[in-house]
Formats: sequence, C-alpha cells, structure tokens
Amino acid sequence: MPLELVTVPCLSDNYAFLLHDDASGATAVIDVPEAAPIKAALDERGWTLSEIWLTHHHPDHVQGVEELKSTHPARVTGGRADSHRLPPLDRAVSDGDSFEFGGEEVHVMDVSGHTIGHVAFHLPGSRIAFTADSLMALGCGRVFEGTMEQMWESLQKFLTMPPETTICSGHEYTAANAKFALTIEPDNAALKSRADAIAKARESGTPTVPSKLSEELATNPFLRAGDEPVRANLGMMDAPAAEVFAEIRTRKDNF
Repeated sequence: MPLELVTVPCLSDNYAFLLHDDASGATAVIDVPEAAPIKAALDERGWTLSEIWLTHHHPDHVQGVEELKSTHPARVTGGRADSHRLPPLDRAVSDGDSFEFGGEEVHVMDVSGHTIGHVAFHLPGSRIAFTADSLMALGCGRVFEGTMEQMWESLQKFLTMPPETTICSGHEYTAANAKFALTIEPDNAALKSRADAIAKARESGTPTVPSKLSEELATNPFLRAGDEPVRANLGMMDAPAAEVFAEIRTRKDNF
C-alpha cells in the first residue's frame, strides 16, 4: 500500500505534513509549527504518532514539538549540523544518510542556504520530498545564513529526482511567488496558467502546496536560472547559472 500524505495548515501560512503507513500503523509528522492542528489531524484519523522529522531550526517549524510530544510521544529526527538549535533529537542525521519508514528508505539531503544545516527528506519509493524552506512552490527560501552559491547548489540536488516527485514545502507563499515569477518570465505560458490556477485556489481557500517537481521545473524561476529564456530576459546570456540565480534571489528580496 502506498504511504498516505496529509497536508496540515498551521499558523498563518505554514504547513506540516503527516505521512502514514497503513500496514505498520507508523505515522510521521514533518515539521511542527504548532501542535493543535497536528493533534486534530491525528485524532481525526485515529493515527498514533511515531516519528517527528525536523527540517531546520526556525521557530515556525519546530516551536510546537514540546507540546505535541507531551500528548503524542514520538522519536525526533533532525539534522546533526543543526542539532544545537533544534529540540532534543533522538536521531541526528547528515547528508547522504538514510533510514527506514513504512517499508521505504528515507534519504537525507543537506540543502543549506536558507539556513546552515537545513535538511530535506526524500522518499524515492513514494516519490515524495519534504523540502520545507529550500525548494518552495514557485520559489525558494531567502538566503539567511548560507551563500547564494550554496543555495543554488542545494536546489540542483532536486533536479536529480523524477519530475513526478511531490514537493512538500513549508509555506503558503505561492500566490506572491507567482506574481514575482511573472516579472522574470512574463511570456511563460505554463507560468501564466499556473498563476491563474493558484489565484482561483486561494480564492476558495485551497492550499497550493504540495506541488509537483514537473511544475517547478516549468515555472519556478529559481530552478530555471540556467535556462535560456530566463537568461535572455535578464540580459545574462553568458553569465554562470549561479550568478543568474543570485540576481533572481536578490530581485525577489526587494520585490
């Protein structure tokens, strides 16, 4: 049986995700912005929480862990390099590590840039990646602690995944990201179509996360920094892709 994925809106614009294996009863939550919505989602389904996976230390991704564990004890996994800033870990992981969940391998990827020590969790069997604030729907995280080159290198890691991979990112920023993306590629037909769909989804209160990697490859300017239409629009045809990415990220910072 495939693993079941549930998107849980938290705070004003965050997302947590539940991942459930029906055969074993194992349930993981990825990031804990706040406890109450996660508890409600677990109780509604009658699931017992067994694992908590943390992507990075920012409070809006971890601040609900203590409260959640007080009623739903679970093993906590997070990045070894970020362990001094995370809630206490039962399992510290690093880039290239893997562990088992629901009969599948979970691969750990260092995707530093937004923060140093940010990790993503990739399940190739289910074609799901939990990317939090690294690769986001039509965007990427602001580069707070790393360098532009480091963030670009981190994003390249997602390009090795199948296009059908479901990208579970951490925030409902997609509508704003779409407006910015159109300033980079105003003639991208796929982007214009996606922006229209996003606007309609948000009007009805429907989450735009998760997304498919195929959508990001076709429309996300931060993944497309090496593509000719983006280079041409920015007047950077001969610039290295990392420099094009840095220009796009800087423009977004000031948008």
